[in-house]
Amino acid sequence: MADYRKITLDGLWHNNPALVQLLGLCPLLAVTGTVVNAIGLGIASTLVLTGSNLTVSLFRHFVPDSVRLPIFVMIIASFVTSIELLMQAFTYELYQILGIFIPLIVTNCAIMGRADAFACKNPVGASVLDGLMMGLGFTLVLMILGAMREVLGLGTLFADMQLLFGPMAESWKITLIGDYSGFLFAILPPGAFVGMGLLIAVKNIVDAKLEERRKARKPKADGGSSRRVRVTGTIN
Repeated sequence: MADYRKITLDGLWHNNPALVQLLGLCPLLAVTGTVVNAIGLGIASTLVLTGSNLTVSLFRHFVPDSVRLPIFVMIIASFVTSIELLMQAFTYELYQILGIFIPLIVTNCAIMGRADAFACKNPVGASVLDGLMMGLGFTLVLMILGAMREVLGLGTLFADMQLLFGPMAESWKITLIGDYSGFLFAILPPGAFVGMGLLIAVKNIVDAKLEERRKARKPKADGGSSRRVRVTGTIN
């Protein structure tokens, strides 16, 4: 039986596609100049990841091993094309901003990797949850990096959210620094590399602290265990 708790934690933290597997970094570093760009790419990647995992798991018993990878690519490309058409219909300006990085989701190693490493070997429920959690973990990293770069680079947060959520989101923009002249380094890809490095460092520090706590608790648990002592017979 699938361990749904482990699948969830792996996707969000322990095996996060961006922070641990370091997959899909090209679009992650390129389009996270603002939060709205990050959310747009994150939602698109999550839908493709979940849909492709679902389809691959459904047909896993009918796909020969020798042609499984080309078939997985066609499945992923079908979902990417669907997402592309939906964005053209409902969020056209955001689609133009994200540009080539939406079609390039087909080549995202995280999506192909989950299809080949997990979905083709596990039942539908576990595969859908794996795709959803991996997508959410990827999206959270995109959003945090996008927020960091937008605040440092533009002095704002949640700017242009109407591109994704419609007119009601026009008032969501928060200006943190008035008359801010901007910090170009944060907007450019080198700023994204530095921000990504900081996020990975923070995750490693948190993991190290958690491991220290786990080791610190272990002796106490062992020390509290009962010890059998022989009370009968003769001791020479």
